[in-house]
Amino acid sequence: MKNMTIQQFAMQTASNEPVPGGGSISALAGSLAAALTEMVAGLTIGKKKYADAEEEMKAAIEAMRPVRDQLLDDIKRDSESFDQYMQALTLPKDTEEEKAARTEAMQNGLKAAVAVPLSVAKAACSILPYAETMVRKGNKTAVTDALVAAMMARTAVLGAGFNVKINLESIKDPEYVESIGKEVAELEKKAVEMENRILAQSQVSRSAAK
Repeated sequence: MKNMTIQQFAMQTASNEPVPGGGSISALAGSLAAALTEMVAGLTIGKKKYADAEEEMKAAIEAMRPVRDQLLDDIKRDSESFDQYMQALTLPKDTEEEKAARTEAMQNGLKAAVAVPLSVAKAACSILPYAETMVRKGNKTAVTDALVAAMMARTAVLGAGFNVKINLESIKDPEYVESIGKEVAELEKKAVEMENRILAQSQVSRSAAK
């Protein structure tokens, strides 16, 4: 999917096929957030005015490149992550043994379907501190790009979190559900708080410039 043109991807999303869906779009949003963060860092490096932030900008690019690549791969991985569960649904259920094996396979499939969006949420959340650095110390002519990066990263975290939580509803492992649910809630809270802080910093900067 990552090799599709933008038009092809949008048309596939708009079709009556179930994939790519919200999970893949969340991964795409995260990859674009990382890419924008890299762009702002690149526009800052080499500028005398921002010489003090040079090393931080280089570090941001190094950190964001693998995140961007991972999230691009997650676009397809998310679409495929439910396959194991769907395959489990096709297993025979004529005997008690078959029913038990089918149930176990379904539960394992649901856990596999949780793993990818959870990974997306974690990766997207890791972008936010770098986006904040871009707003605070990056090239001011690209501050709006950094703000979009922050908003896209937050959207990726929340969107991926939705996919995790809907699958958790069908998992019959209380300890697993509690542990993953808590982890997702913390990621969501952090993403929203960081986005709010980043946007507030930008407003302060604009007010000070007037």
